[in-house]
Amino acid sequence: MNINFNSEDAGQIVIGAFALSVPIAFSEESWHLAQTLPLGNMALVVLLSLGFIALFAYQSVFQANVMRRIGVFWLRVAIAYLLTLAVVSVVLIALDKWPMLHQPILALKRTLLIAMPASMGAIIVDSFDKE
Repeated sequence: MNINFNSEDAGQIVIGAFALSVPIAFSEESWHLAQTLPLGNMALVVLLSLGFIALFAYQSVFQANVMRRIGVFWLRVAIAYLLTLAVVSVVLIALDKWPMLHQPILALKRTLLIAMPASMGAIIVDSFDKE
């Protein structure tokens, strides 16, 4: 089983994140929800995102065998989430819905909200060739 992180893994994460971020990023509903969702709820969204990425990576990518590779495991979770945030940001920039210069909190909230499902797409596609 290959658990090293390489450019193929990064590409898979980007494709998976893109596949699930695009339909949600086009939704006006998600733009407005990000405006109205309190910061505490946004923190919960981030924790849920990271928790589900970690759970899926633990079960599928690492096949529940992380004891001697705990650092690699958490690094993979962090990279998957950070790449997802980057992909979501680029998609929102392309749609002119990422107002980082004028409303940075709103831009961050939109990114984090859309990254929740996108991060699951990212880690699922990343797991495809791990058998």
